[in-house]
Amino acid sequence: MRSLRLPLALAIACLVWQIPAAAQGSSAGGTQLSQRALARIVKEVHHELVLLPYYGVFDNLAYKVSPDGTVTLLGQVARPVLKSDAENVVKKIEGVEHVENQIEVLPTSMMDDGIRRAVYRAIYGNEVLSQYALRAVPPIHIIVKNGNVTLEGVVARQMDKQIAEIQAKGVPNVFSVTDNLQVEGK
Repeated sequence: MRSLRLPLALAIACLVWQIPAAAQGSSAGGTQLSQRALARIVKEVHHELVLLPYYGVFDNLAYKVSPDGTVTLLGQVARPVLKSDAENVVKKIEGVEHVENQIEVLPTSMMDDGIRRAVYRAIYGNEVLSQYALRAVPPIHIIVKNGNVTLEGVVARQMDKQIAEIQAKGVPNVFSVTDNLQVEGK
């Protein structure tokens, strides 16, 4: 079994809008980056985001890179400092012309904090899913907003995806669970 290297949000969020080779170069709107430059920026943005010191299992960071060098940051974070930290590290990457920070800072709530901890224990305390807890940033991200849980990330098997959803649904005070987990290789 291949190891899971990337959290889903970052693995899927490597959305690079492809442009035909003939369209590369300059255009009426400005300079367009080459496919090689876009690929380098995608790789560096991913690298910088996963290394952020406060990035963890209760955060979901995603991004897209456009051919003009604009990086759009997306997702949800539990700590406001993570939103600004993400923008600051991406701005420093060579070739990034502009950063649009659309990261949502989740509302502060003792109830949501309790749900985060309970869902974490339910998922990563499960015998089948406990293997995922051993990574620096576990691949199943738990986003809680006003009692609603969203699971983001990548798991190795369909069964793991189903178990994670069942575990999250079994936590008291959870109003709904949206399972956006992806199965590796699909």
